[in-house]
Amino acid sequence: METYDIVVLGGGSGSQVATAAAERGLEAAVVEPGPLGGACITRGCVPSKALIHRADVIEAVRGAEAFGVDAQLNGVDYDGITDAIHETVFAKADGQEASMRDAANVTLYRGEGRFVDDRTVAVEPTDGGGIEEITGETIVIAVGGRPMVPPIDGLEDVAFRTSDDALFLDDRPDELVIVGGGYIGAELGYFFGALGTAVSIVGRSERLVPREDDDVSAAVTDSLEDHCDVYTGYEAAEVEPADERRDGEGIVVTAEPSDDGTAEAAVELAADDLLLATGRRPNTDTLALEETAVETDDEGYVETDGRLETGVDGVWALGDVIGRQPYKHAADYEARVVTWNVLDDADRTVDYGAMPHAIFTEPRVASVGRTEADLADAGREYEVATVSYDVAPLGMILEAGDGFVKALAGPDGEILGCHIVGPQAATLLHEVVYAAFDELSARAYSTAPDWRDVGDG
Repeated sequence: METYDIVVLGGGSGSQVATAAAERGLEAAVVEPGPLGGACITRGCVPSKALIHRADVIEAVRGAEAFGVDAQLNGVDYDGITDAIHETVFAKADGQEASMRDAANVTLYRGEGRFVDDRTVAVEPTDGGGIEEITGETIVIAVGGRPMVPPIDGLEDVAFRTSDDALFLDDRPDELVIVGGGYIGAELGYFFGALGTAVSIVGRSERLVPREDDDVSAAVTDSLEDHCDVYTGYEAAEVEPADERRDGEGIVVTAEPSDDGTAEAAVELAADDLLLATGRRPNTDTLALEETAVETDDEGYVETDGRLETGVDGVWALGDVIGRQPYKHAADYEARVVTWNVLDDADRTVDYGAMPHAIFTEPRVASVGRTEADLADAGREYEVATVSYDVAPLGMILEAGDGFVKALAGPDGEILGCHIVGPQAATLLHEVVYAAFDELSARAYSTAPDWRDVGDG
């Protein structure tokens, strides 16, 4: 049995801990059954944003006349687009694998790892070879997650897709039902709608992206209605193959009013294809954690302290498997915290107060910090300033329409949250992120005498 200083389960952000250890001269191992880079590289944010960029180009051509430009959209090479993106992202994954294999002091195991005890992992190779056991003084659990498949009646009798495979379809569906009103469903709804698919989105809440600030989710819902048929306040209750009305082709989804909405009657939605975008679940069920003292919560996420160490000394966890912030940049940050704590005994704790995120619909959305509902639920005293996009030169030039910036601050000016809807939102948010990270006050950050005197809020 091979012994290592550090064993990392997962070839995504967690592998950064292994490579950092190797650079210090420690012996590290990475166990990964799939492409390196994690879900973000090959089936998440990288390919999805590449597709959405194509949708943005298409929308720009369609709207060119409004800017005095005579342009026509003569066609879209859908298969060519998806092939090019697939080739690019998997080439990146292959490049990461080659780089890791060339690195000193790092051993890559291509297979699925399962715990034998707190410090021992059995690796079942993907090539069908014999199981090999390895052990490590430090173990990092970073196996990520996968799309959740909800318990919908009849689902076992129809073909469906998740975000893992919807990004690389050979043919664009003419009609598509998306079940799930979160950011994945919203982004893919925008993409397919922009390319000409007749999209229906079914979401449980009264608005899409319900975890966002209420004003943001309202804006996203309104904008998606320009590209899709939006059924908020519904949940998919039953799925069945299409009947003779569609010559037996496709599926029919029955959506019933949800407990979270105000819809009154069920609806039937027929389409060529079904996409489930109902969230993600951690891959902890693949690890045989019952052989260890590592604990998980009711949803299967690994429980850690603020330093990202589990209840087992020397066993750490990060990324989607802990379920705190489902973003690649958050997992990279967590990998740095684990690295500092493991290699330097830094006793660092994670702080997500200035952790930003974006939603790539049209218009763009970018947020950091708390929502107004979060603050109200917590009984926190706060002030609000909402600024229309067109008060700034960039907003006027881009004709941002209903875009806005909503800032939330404490009575002393502490930045509690900021939410931007409009062109370049993800880029503009960085100024606020730096201000929040540096603990600048809203008053210090604004050039106005009173930070609220900057718009119509």
